[in-house]
Amino acid sequence: MAAQGDDVATRTTTPLLRLRGVSRAYGERQALHPLDLDLEPGTCTALFGHNGSGKSTLLRIASGRDTPTKGSALFAGRPVDEDDPEVRARVAVVGDTVATYPDLTVREHLELITVAHAVDDAQAWIDHVLADRRLSGHARALPGSLSSGQLQSLLLAAALVRPRDLLVLDEPEQRLDPDARLRLAELLNAEKADGVAVLLATHQAELAEAVADRVIALEDGRVIAEGTPAEVLGGLGLRG
Repeated sequence: MAAQGDDVATRTTTPLLRLRGVSRAYGERQALHPLDLDLEPGTCTALFGHNGSGKSTLLRIASGRDTPTKGSALFAGRPVDEDDPEVRARVAVVGDTVATYPDLTVREHLELITVAHAVDDAQAWIDHVLADRRLSGHARALPGSLSSGQLQSLLLAAALVRPRDLLVLDEPEQRLDPDARLRLAELLNAEKADGVAVLLATHQAELAEAVADRVIALEDGRVIAEGTPAEVLGGLGLRG
C-alpha cells in the first residue's frame, strides 16, 4: 500500500530520500562518517555490516528519528523529521526492537495504526495483512503469548497496514525462520513493485542479494564498499 492517492508513475524521476554529507557524532565518538545516499521510489538499498558499523545510526537519520551532526537529510525535498506530519504519514519503520502494548491483541495493534493513518476499508486490509504475515490464527492473541518470530511478523504487519512511500527496516530477518525469511524477500520485492522505496539494514547476504538494487557496506561508520549486490558481496567474499 503506497501512500493513498499517490501516482507511482509521477514519483520515479527524482530521489525520494537524499542524504548529502551526512555524519553523526555522539560526544567524541564518530558513529557515522560523511556519506551520500539517493533512494528512488521502487528501489531498495541494503546496508551491510557488523554490529556497530553505523547501519542503525544511518537508518535513524533516514527515518527522522535522529538528526545528523553535519550534512543534510531530505525526504521529498523537505528535512527528514519524524515530527513532520508529512514525513510521519509517508515513512514506515520496522526497528530492531519489539515494542508492543501488552494489553492489546494483535488485531487491536493493527487497528490502532489504521485509525492513526485513516486507512480506508481498514478491517479488510487488516485481514489481508494478517494472512500475509501468517498471523490470522493469532489475531486475538496478546503479545506475551507470541513467539519471537511471530512478534517480528507483527512489527512487519504494523508497517504494512498503513500507507507508506518509504519503508525503513533494521534487520527485519532477525527472529524469523528460513521459510519466513523467504516470504520477507518476496514481500520486499512486492513493495518495490508497488513503487515503495526500501532502505534495509541486514546481516544476511542472501536477503541483500534477493531484494537490493544497491548495497552499501559499512565498517566503523565508514563506507568501505558500494555498488550492486554482486559487486559488494562478491568483493567481501560473501557471494557464492
